[in-house]
Amino acid sequence: MALPLMPKATAVWLVDNTTMSFEQIGDFCGLHKLEVQGIADGEVAQNITGLDPVAGSQLTKEEIERCEGDASARLVLSVSDMPPPKKRRGPRYTPVSKRQDRPDAIAWLVRNHPELSDPQVSKLVSTTKPTIVAIRERTHWNISNLKPTDPVTLGLCTQIELDEAIQKAAARVEKENKKAGIEPAAAEDEAPAIDLGTVPQPEI
Repeated sequence: MALPLMPKATAVWLVDNTTMSFEQIGDFCGLHKLEVQGIADGEVAQNITGLDPVAGSQLTKEEIERCEGDASARLVLSVSDMPPPKKRRGPRYTPVSKRQDRPDAIAWLVRNHPELSDPQVSKLVSTTKPTIVAIRERTHWNISNLKPTDPVTLGLCTQIELDEAIQKAAARVEKENKKAGIEPAAAEDEAPAIDLGTVPQPEI
């Protein structure tokens, strides 16, 4: 399924500027409806600026109005003549000043997107598998001081790279569910809730 450019930023804009349901927005942006609800509640994508899909010729006002008037309708992405963004080649170099932020980024990823595999997390923030495993299992030497932070905010990866990784992970999970004979609706209902207490939260 084709997704809009920067799906999460697009979802932020749709939540703020339309009356569509979380399910409609999630379906268009490739996000779970609970993640869209998290955006609406201010718990997800707090530092992401909304991207107007109308200004970017990815949607028309008429298409949005059509779906606002029918909760069962689904948005259809407009065909764009814009070339896809060029993918970066070669390993990413992480400045020394940002390397200390990696554990916080890993903590955010494993808490908010447990569907991401260790290799995906490693590629996003340029870290090692042992570090990821240690944070997942809460055996990291500095686990009590970690402050889960969006890696995009920290500058460790781009929003496009994060969205692409999430999309691939979702496709993998769907494929695994089909192989196991689990219906999509059942998989959604049985999906384990994210334990917000798994990683310590920063004090306010």
